[in-house]
Formats: sequence, C-alpha cells, structure tokens
Amino acid sequence: MLKGLTIEAWEQDGCAGGAMREVIGAVDETFLERMILVCMDLATGYLLLEEAADDRTYSTWKALVEERLTGLGTGVLYVVSDRAKALIQLAEQGLECLSMPDFFHGAHEIVKSYSLAIGQRWRHAQQALTKAREALARRQEARGAEPASCEARALVQVRQAEVTRWEEAHHSYRGHLESLSLTLHPFRLSDSTPQTSAQVERQFTATVEAIEALARDHQLPARHDAMTKVRKQVPALAALVDFWWHGVHQDLEPFLLSSKWQQWVHEGLLPLVYWAHQVPRTRCRRRKAKIQEALEAVRTAFARHPITQRLAPRVLAEWQAWATERVKAFQRASSAVEGRNGFLSQLHHNQRGLPKRRYKVWTVLHNFDCRAADGTTPATRFFRREFPDLFETVLSYVDALPRPRQRHQIMMLSG
Repeated sequence: MLKGLTIEAWEQDGCAGGAMREVIGAVDETFLERMILVCMDLATGYLLLEEAADDRTYSTWKALVEERLTGLGTGVLYVVSDRAKALIQLAEQGLECLSMPDFFHGAHEIVKSYSLAIGQRWRHAQQALTKAREALARRQEARGAEPASCEARALVQVRQAEVTRWEEAHHSYRGHLESLSLTLHPFRLSDSTPQTSAQVERQFTATVEAIEALARDHQLPARHDAMTKVRKQVPALAALVDFWWHGVHQDLEPFLLSSKWQQWVHEGLLPLVYWAHQVPRTRCRRRKAKIQEALEAVRTAFARHPITQRLAPRVLAEWQAWATERVKAFQRASSAVEGRNGFLSQLHHNQRGLPKRRYKVWTVLHNFDCRAADGTTPATRFFRREFPDLFETVLSYVDALPRPRQRHQIMMLSG
C-alpha cells in the first residue's frame, strides 16, 4: 500500500507540477541479503533508486537509472561516485554528464596512508618519554648516582625532542588535510573571490606534494599507489569549480548584467549564501571557525554594497533564493549515500535481516517522512511542493480495529 500511495501517485503529482530539477546524482551499492544499488539526488536527499540487483555492471546501472529518470521526466547534471569503472561509464557514456570523483574517498586514501603511521610514532614517542621520566625519578631518589642521573636527564631531553618532532609532524599533516578541504570551493577562503579549476588544481597538487614531502622527511612508509590514485583524481575534482561557474553564467546570461552587478553577484551574493550554507555542514571546529570568519567578512561587505542597500526586500529575497538553489548545485562528496548505506546495514544487523518487501517501505519513509531541521522532507525539496503527512495518509486507509474481547462479569449478589 505504501508504494502505491507514494512512489506511484505522489511522484506523479510532483512531476505534474512543472519542469523538474536536474538531478545531482550520487551512486553506490550496499550489501544486505542481496546487493542494493542506490542513487540519490544530493541537493535534496531524494532517493531515486534503491533496487536489489544481481550485479553492478554498467548495463544494469544504466537500465535502472534511465528508467527512473524517464519516469520522473528529468535528467542528470553530474554524478558523484567512487572511481568504479561502471560508475564512470554510467556518467560519461550512459548519462553523458560530468563524472565527479568523491572528495571523501580521495581524502580517505591519504588518511589511510599516513594518519595511523604518524599517530603510532607520536604515541610511541610519548610512551618512551614517560618511561625516561620515570627512570630519571628513580635515579634521583637513589643516593650516590649523580652520573647516572645526568645520563637519565639527557635521555629525557632526547625523548622530549622526539615527542616535539612527531607532534609538529601531526599538526602539519592535519593542516595539509584541512587545506585540501578548504581549497575545493568555488571561492577562495582568504577573500571570498571566485577561483577557477586551474587555481584549485594547483593548490591541490601543491598540498599533495607537501604531504608526500612530509612523509619522506619523517621516513614514513611510502604509499606510492595510494598517492598516485589521489593525484589522478585531482583534475576531475577541480573540474567541478569551472562546471559550477558555467551554470552560474548560464543563469545570468539572459539578464545582461553590467560589470557592477556581476561583481555584486560573484563577490557578494554568491559567496555570502555559499559560506552560510557551508557553516552548519562543517563539523571540524577549526574549519568551521575559518569559514565563519569568511562569512562575517563577506556579510559586512555585502550589507554595505550600494546595490544591496537600494534593492527592494522582495527583489533581494528573489536573488537570495536563486543563489541558494545555485549553491546547492555544488556537491563534492557522496556522504549522504554512504550514510544511507550505513543506516540500512545497521537496520539489517539489529533486526538480523530485513524482509525483502520492506526495502521499498524504507525508501518511501526516507523520501516522504524523513524531516530536516526546517521540517521539509526530501520529496518536498525535490518536487518543490508539499505532500500530505505520510502517517496520517496511511492511517486513513486503515479500517477501525476490532474492539478487544470483553469478559463476562459475574454479579455477586449478597443475601
């Protein structure tokens, strides 16, 4: 019943509302009792596809995704995925769109390569320092052991230098990872001015080379395969920036904006909305603080701009609504799909398996009953319209439940 109420009837109503938004697809697979192929629109969180399949070849992906897109009457703007050959082929040949590497997977390759090694050496250095300090304390308590005490002090100094060395290496390494994350944006963090794919690629390459140099200087195990894999993804990662700006220019081209208006949009409106969108999505305190600082700077400049001050509130709200839609079109990771797969795996584990008929139910619940902080569901955001409450709708199809059996009461008469 749920499938008929939502996926069929409600999706048809949503499609009838007008032109459909282009999908920014994230594709991946998860494994329960059967393999499940998952496709989600990253901008809205709407699950387009969650189907059991026997294989994950290009032909299977293409058939399932194209069937859904045809039914919804929409297309795909670009696809974010890992570097599986079938998924790259799906984007570039099947859907004829940009294939965007998942930034999370690229960063994770670096983390897997060096984080554990640096952390272990730092921890071992701290343990060695603790032992040296304890040995020095024991020698100082012993009488007549002054020469030995000097040796122990020297050993403590050596161990302290090792701790400092690995602590600095750890902070430098974390700084490089932070730089990677803060680079892949359509605006420079320092001044919120637009940047190009070429600029992003240069910064990315320099940071990756700095991580490799750090590893060599500290004699860490070489991870040539992992770092080569990361370097190969850098141009495709950076390409998203120019692709996004191309969409902005396409939207603005019919308006024939003057240079002053273009400057207001490119260096004021868009970075303001973009950084405001990124702040709540950033968990790391240091990165959040830097983005918040950039946001406050551009907010002040935007408020003082002559165009901002003379625009009517309604017109300004329309510009901000357009900027919000454009900002949501910049998606660099498929973390939402990874989270969805983890959620299904946890359900499957806790309940020791899910009935196959329940897979569709979970999809419907996610699309039409999973609410964000603003109260909207993925279906509301995807179709840009409200839907009836899912629980109330299902409840309206449930007949009155039979009343519980009433026991016969025996009346005790007193004589």
